Amino acid sequence: MLQFPVWKKVLIGVICALGVLYAAPNFAPGVFKDLPSWAPSKTVNLGLDLQGGAHLLMQVEVEAVVEERLQSTEELIRGELREARVRARGLGVDGNTVTFRLTDPTQRDEVLALVRELDQELVVEASEAGAFRLTLTDAARDEMINNAIEQSIEIVRRRVDEFGTTEPTIQRQGEDRILVQVPGVGDTERLKEVLNTTAKLSFHLVDRSVPVQQALQGRTPPGTDLLPTREKLASGEPAGYYLVGRRVIVSGENLTNAQSTFQEGRPVVAFSFDSRGAKRFGDATRDNVDELLAIVLDDQVVSAPRINEPILGGSGIITGDFSLQETEDLAILLRAGALPAPLSYIEERSVGPGLGQDSIDAGRLAAIIGFVGVALFMAASYGLFGAMTVLALVLNLCLILAILSAIQATLTLPGIAGIVLTVGMAVDANVLIFERIREESRQGRTPISAVDAGYRGALSTIIDANLTTLIAAVLLFAFGSGPIRGFAVTLSVGIVTSMFTAIMITRLFVVSWLRAKRPQALPI
Repeated sequence: MLQFPVWKKVLIGVICALGVLYAAPNFAPGVFKDLPSWAPSKTVNLGLDLQGGAHLLMQVEVEAVVEERLQSTEELIRGELREARVRARGLGVDGNTVTFRLTDPTQRDEVLALVRELDQELVVEASEAGAFRLTLTDAARDEMINNAIEQSIEIVRRRVDEFGTTEPTIQRQGEDRILVQVPGVGDTERLKEVLNTTAKLSFHLVDRSVPVQQALQGRTPPGTDLLPTREKLASGEPAGYYLVGRRVIVSGENLTNAQSTFQEGRPVVAFSFDSRGAKRFGDATRDNVDELLAIVLDDQVVSAPRINEPILGGSGIITGDFSLQETEDLAILLRAGALPAPLSYIEERSVGPGLGQDSIDAGRLAAIIGFVGVALFMAASYGLFGAMTVLALVLNLCLILAILSAIQATLTLPGIAGIVLTVGMAVDANVLIFERIREESRQGRTPISAVDAGYRGALSTIIDANLTTLIAAVLLFAFGSGPIRGFAVTLSVGIVTSMFTAIMITRLFVVSWLRAKRPQALPI
C-alpha cells in the first residue's frame, strides 16, 4: 500500500491539475469564455431554483387529436363515396363517431366492404336501413393519444431548445400532462405563447367558385372551409375571409428550414421544402397558374398571393403584417414543427433571479461553514495528517466542480446540498484510516508499518461503505425526477471523487512525508 511508482504519481498529478483547471471557469468565467470547446471553458449550469426561470405544468388536449382524426376519416369517406357514385345524407362527426345514412339502403354491403377496407382501425356498425356509425378501436385511440403526448413533448423540447436555454426539464406527468422547467427565461409570457401555439402551416388553393359573402351566410361548397385572415381591423374583427379548399397542397411537415429575414425593408419568414414538398409545391403551382394560393397558419390565412408562374425552386417567403419579434417566433415554431394538439396551463410559477441568488448565497455559506468545521475537526484530531486531509478535500471539491462542468450537469439547490453532504462524507474514509493507524501505532508498530497496516485494514470497509451509498444515489437518479436527480448526481460524483482523494491523494501525501522525514513516531 506504500508503493507509488512514478507513473502513478504522474497520473495523480495530471488528474489533480485537470480538476483545478476545469473547475477554474466557475470562479472566473470571463477569463475562460473565449477558449476552444475542448479547453476548460465550461461552467456548471444553474437550475431553475438558482438562476430563476419558468415552471409550467401543461395539459395536452388529446380529444382534439381524436376529433381531427375523425374529421380526416369523414373527408376520406366523402371522397370514396363520391368516387363510387354512392349518395349519402348527414355525413359528419358526432362526438367520437362518424355517421351517415345511405340514400339507397341496398348499397349497404358494398359500402360496408369499402369502409372496412379503407381503415382497419375503425369499428363499423351498419343497420339494415343503411345507417352507418364508425368509431375508433380502443387500441387505436390509446395509441393515438400516447403518440400525441410523446410528440408534444418532443415538439416542446425543440421549441425550448430554440430559445438557447441550457438544461431545461421537460417530462411527462400522469396521463396527459407535461412539466416544463426552463432556467434563465425571464419573459414567461413569450415562452407560453411560443409553447402553446399549434403552428400548423399548410398551403391550400382558394375556391373562387362562390362569393365570400355567400359563404359567410353559411352556403359553402363541400370540401371547403371559410377561414379568416390573420390581419385584424381596429375592432379586432378579421380584415377579410377566404374560401379555402380542405385539400392540403403542401404541409409544414415538408419544411426543412425557416428563418426570419427582410424583404424590401419588411420582416418576413423565408422557408424551404424537402424534395417531396418541393415537387408537390412545384406541381401545384404549375397546374394552377393565375389561381390564389392561401398560406394558412393555425386556421388563419396569412396571405393568399396569385400564382403568376410555376415555383419550382422549393423555397419561398411568408409575408404579412409581422413585427421582427413575430417573424423570429414564427420561424422558431416552423423549424420545431407543429403541436399535434393544443396545450392548456394547469400550473404556472416563476422564480426570480433574486430568489435564486439568495439560494446560491445560502448554499455557498453552508458549504463554507461545513468545510471550515470539517477542516478544524480534522486538524484538531489528527494534526499533520488532518492538514493533509484538508488539502485533499480542497482538491476533492475542485474535482467535483470539474466533472459537473465537463458533463454540463445542472446544479440545483438539492445539488448544493449533495455537495455539502459530500464535504462531510469525504473525510469518513480518512477518519477510518487514521483511527486504524493510531491503533496499530499504539500496539508498537513502526510508523511505516502502522501506516501500511492502517490502509490495508480500512480499505475494504471504505469500499463497502461508499459502494452502498453509491447504489442508493444511483437508485435515486433512476427513479427520481427533477431536484432529486440533481442531488443524486452531485452525491454520486462526490462519492467517486472522495474515494479517489482518500485512497490515492491523501495516501500519496502521507507516504511522501514518511519517506522524506523517516519519523520515529507518528504525529497523530
